[in-house]
Amino acid sequence: NEHGQVAYSLSGADVLQALPPEDINAWVGKRLHIHFEGQIHCRVSGQVLRKTYGEGMSYQAWSEHPTAVESVLRPELSRIHEGIALRDFEWEQKHHNQPHYVYISQTGAFKVGVTRTTNRPFRWHDQGAVAAVAIAETPYRQLAGEMEVALKEILSDKTNFRKMLANVAVDIPALEDWKEECFEHLGSVYEPFFIDESPETFAYPVLSYPEKVKSLTLDKVPHIEGTLEGIKGQYLLFDGGRVMNVRRHSGYRVRIDVG
Repeated sequence: NEHGQVAYSLSGADVLQALPPEDINAWVGKRLHIHFEGQIHCRVSGQVLRKTYGEGMSYQAWSEHPTAVESVLRPELSRIHEGIALRDFEWEQKHHNQPHYVYISQTGAFKVGVTRTTNRPFRWHDQGAVAAVAIAETPYRQLAGEMEVALKEILSDKTNFRKMLANVAVDIPALEDWKEECFEHLGSVYEPFFIDESPETFAYPVLSYPEKVKSLTLDKVPHIEGTLEGIKGQYLLFDGGRVMNVRRHSGYRVRIDVG
């Protein structure tokens, strides 16, 4: 946005009826009251659920829906480039038989990841990275996943949300060092896919970072009220170090009052 910060919007739905996206950067610094109304709906079928699987789905939807295919979390398992679908041919063609990046990002620590080329920089904003660099570009997802598996020998592929929610200082020299180390680790077999890009950095709409993180869920705390101190990754940061992962509550029916 005009402040050089990541711009967040919240896309809600009334069961399956999409609601207009809401600019939530404007909420930062204001009082926020989130009230869980006690109902959870599957975001695929709309049915009422007791618990969700894979971010807002019923067990059946999670078992069958294209977006929950195993190669989403484990890219190396994708076979659509061979013409073989794991779950849904058209969806996998459109999302996995496409150019992908292998990247390194700095969240709390440094991590390796894979994303569609059309998904940058949103993937990095989504994980709360303060800096990131694409190090390879592949024609399809499985190959990027194969490279990621090799790099997991030297780098994690997970984000520690507590470290990510701290005030992380950008470290470009360390990111560049990791890039060189990854090239070396991958070796000549993957060299045709290496790219030499400059790192990107990201600032978040945060007034103050938590000293100590206390994670809240609407199952345990159905009313969350306080000053919104900021937004980073998938988290709303409230006063007193309280944080809430929005994505984790996909499908939850809530009322939100601002101000």
